[in-house]
Amino acid sequence: QVQLVESGGGLVQAGGSLRLSCAASGRTFSMYAMGWFRQAPGKEREFVTAISQSGGYTDYADSVKGRFTISRDNAKNTVNLQMNSLEPEDTALYYCAAGPWATRDKRYNYWGQGTQVTVSS
Repeated sequence: QVQLVESGGGLVQAGGSLRLSCAASGRTFSMYAMGWFRQAPGKEREFVTAISQSGGYTDYADSVKGRFTISRDNAKNTVNLQMNSLEPEDTALYYCAAGPWATRDKRYNYWGQGTQVTVSS
């Protein structure tokens, strides 16, 4: 069992930056690939980025490529999402997820409760 807790969300102006963190419980964090997804009101949950167990593989949605960076620290059981050049379209509830593959689909075993990111224009 893995429990995930996101933090770092907030209100920021367009062009600003935020750093989200996801803390995982348990001693098996390094066994899981991690992903970030987001869901805006009235929209489906969508893939943002993912990272493999070792951190050697990352994937980004086209909409965030070049602006967002995912990283992980297996010693601290955390995965981070650095978000730069934020746009109002990035406003959403951001979720981290853990699973066996760093995939764009939602086939992750564990999900956090989400942290709200709001970008004002």
